[in-house]
Amino acid sequence: MDLERRLELIKRPPTEEIITESDLRQILETKKTPVAYDGFEPSGLMHLGSCVLRSIKVNDLLEAKVDFVLWIADWFGYINNKMGGNLELLKKVGEYFIEGWKANDVDMKKVKIMWTSDAIKDPDYWKGVIDVAKNVTVQRTMRASPIMGRKENEMQYTSQLFYPMMQTWDPFYLGAEILQLGMDQRHATILSRELAEKIGQTKRVCVLHHLLAGLQGSGQGRMGQENATLQIEDKMSKSKPQTAIFIHDTKKEIEEKLNKAFCPEKVVEGNPVIEIWKYIIFRKFDSRTIKRPAKFGGNLEVQSYGELENKFKKGEIHPLDLKKETVEALDEILIPVRKHFEKGKAKELYETVRKAQITR
Repeated sequence: MDLERRLELIKRPPTEEIITESDLRQILETKKTPVAYDGFEPSGLMHLGSCVLRSIKVNDLLEAKVDFVLWIADWFGYINNKMGGNLELLKKVGEYFIEGWKANDVDMKKVKIMWTSDAIKDPDYWKGVIDVAKNVTVQRTMRASPIMGRKENEMQYTSQLFYPMMQTWDPFYLGAEILQLGMDQRHATILSRELAEKIGQTKRVCVLHHLLAGLQGSGQGRMGQENATLQIEDKMSKSKPQTAIFIHDTKKEIEEKLNKAFCPEKVVEGNPVIEIWKYIIFRKFDSRTIKRPAKFGGNLEVQSYGELENKFKKGEIHPLDLKKETVEALDEILIPVRKHFEKGKAKELYETVRKAQITR
C-alpha cells in the first residue's frame, strides 16, 4: 500500500484534526508499522460514539498498516470515581468494552489490549508520570481537566491531578507514535507534544476524531476543540441516556429517541441526526434509500454524505423522512451487535454493567 493511500485512510472521517500532518507523513515514511493507541475509561454502557465510531476509526488505522493498542484505563476510571470507584467493577466494564469492539468488527487478533492496572505495577510507569509532573505547573494541569469530562471548578481532590499527568505519559510508555483520541482529549495530547523533548522523548502525532453530538444537539454548532465546556455538555454521553443511542438499544428505543432528536429543517451544523449519517451510516453503507411520500417526490436514493447534506439543505429531504431511515440504518448496524451480547461471556458482562450504578 502506497503512502498516500495510508494517509487517506488515517484522515478519513471521523478524523477531525491531525497535529501535524507533516509529522504523520514522516512517521509513515520512516516506520513500516508505527504504533497508535486509543484510551478508554471504562465507565458504563457503550453508545454509538464510544463504540461504533471508534471501531470505524480503529479499522481505518489497521487497514493503513498501523499497529494499534487499545488502552483500557481502569485506574483512570478509579481516579475519576467512575462506577463508584470500584476497581473490580471497572475491570468488568473494560472486559465488556472488548466484547463491544469484537461485535463491531474489530479483529482483536490485530490489536493489542493493555490495562492501566498492569502498568501501575511497573516502577518505570510511575517514573515517567513523575517526570511529566516535574515539568508541568498545577495551573496547566488544571487546564487539562476537560479530558476527564469535568470542568476546572469540579477538580476538588488532589488525586484528580494525577489523571492528566498519567495520560500525558501514556503514549511514551506504550511506545505509540500516533495518539488516536477524541477531540475532548486534545489538552493531554498537546501536552505530550509540548513535553516530549523535555523528558527525553520524541514528539508524537495527534490524530483527533470528531465527538458525536448528543441527540439534544449542539447549541453552538460544530463539536470542535475550541470550547471544552461545549464538548462536555453536548457530546453523546452515557450519563444522559436520552441523548445517546446505545449499542444495545432496540429498534423501538432507537425510534423513540430519534423522534425527539434535534433536527431542524435545512440545518446541518449542530444537527445530531446529520452527524450520524456523516460519521457512521455512510461509513457503513455505500448508499441508502430515503422513503418519501409520492406527493413529495417519492423514494430518494442517496449515494454519498455530500449528496445527503446538499439535498437536506435545500429542503428536498424532510427531517421526519431522514429520521425514519436513520432508524432503519442504525437497526441494521446494531442487530449483529445485540446478538453478540445475547449469549456467553458477553451476555454476563453486559448484564453486570447494565445493572451497575453509573457515576459521573
